[in-house]
Amino acid sequence: MNAHDLRLTSLAHGGGCGCKLAPSVLQQLLAEQPAAGPFAQLLVGTETGDDAAVWQIDDTTCVIATTDFFMPMVDDPHDFGRIAATNAISDVYAMGGRPIMALAILGMPIDKMPPETIREILKGGASVCAQAGIPVAGGHSIDSPEPIYGLAVIGTCRPEQVRRNADAKPGDDLILTKALGVGVYSSAIKKGVLPDGAYDEMIASTTLLNRIGADLARDPAVHAVTDVTGFGLLGHALEMARGAAVALTTSLQAVPLLSHAAALAQAGCVTGASHRNWSSYGAAVSLPKNLPDWRRHLLTDPQTSGGLLVACAPQRTDALLRTIVEAGYPAASRIGHVEEGPAAIRVVG
Repeated sequence: MNAHDLRLTSLAHGGGCGCKLAPSVLQQLLAEQPAAGPFAQLLVGTETGDDAAVWQIDDTTCVIATTDFFMPMVDDPHDFGRIAATNAISDVYAMGGRPIMALAILGMPIDKMPPETIREILKGGASVCAQAGIPVAGGHSIDSPEPIYGLAVIGTCRPEQVRRNADAKPGDDLILTKALGVGVYSSAIKKGVLPDGAYDEMIASTTLLNRIGADLARDPAVHAVTDVTGFGLLGHALEMARGAAVALTTSLQAVPLLSHAAALAQAGCVTGASHRNWSSYGAAVSLPKNLPDWRRHLLTDPQTSGGLLVACAPQRTDALLRTIVEAGYPAASRIGHVEEGPAAIRVVG
């Protein structure tokens, strides 16, 4: 097969973070798993559904470990590699750390894909790692029915810079650093209806490293951080709410969107993961009366390599927003706030 004739997305049943198991399914699978155990040095494990594990080595150093991989959401192999690598590295930044190395995770249908296509995927991932200043120091590969690529990433930070998703405080403001709509764009790609220019917009967002997370972690006014990926904004916000035992309020008008996301959602470009997400956690979300389904789908839209959701002291919000925007995240917006109350999400108009 000629590499130029191959549509990567045709080889996979799903793509990007839309491949993630629904939150309700994941909860069932983990229900009877043993706890990580009484390890005093394990600062972050599986208890709060956080972005990565954190192990404290000594008084000044923590190791952050994570892995993330998925099937292609785009047909260009180099772009697929770039997106997957950016997404995997994001977990380290979301914990407040900086990556130091990565290992490649590769599963490819060798009988269906020419070697040059697979090499381009690996080159794409390596190019993002080089941008992040880290090596791809090894990895593992298998022959699989569908194409899979991602990274295991190791990072470090100081203990006081660890930022869990479970430390939001009542009164905090909520900042989102990237626009929503990646899943909608992915659906439009599969349907062949993505408008001119939208692909470049999506690639610019999904290959933008979330390195601002490591900078934000140095500010004590930043209390909690998580990255918004396959569970959508509402799903990851709910993880933050449940971890901190607080309620979160989000404003529809304040949530940033990719330029064609609303129109495409209205046209029916919605992923199956968006439906699964809502079925999993919709009971914990309060929506405005008579909210159209397409608007709800934007809030449950699975984000591949999405932005960071940040909870911070309100007196620092404006300064932090300026810092984030100046660092190269022009869509960053204050989208809501944290309140006392049972863990839930309230969406207002």
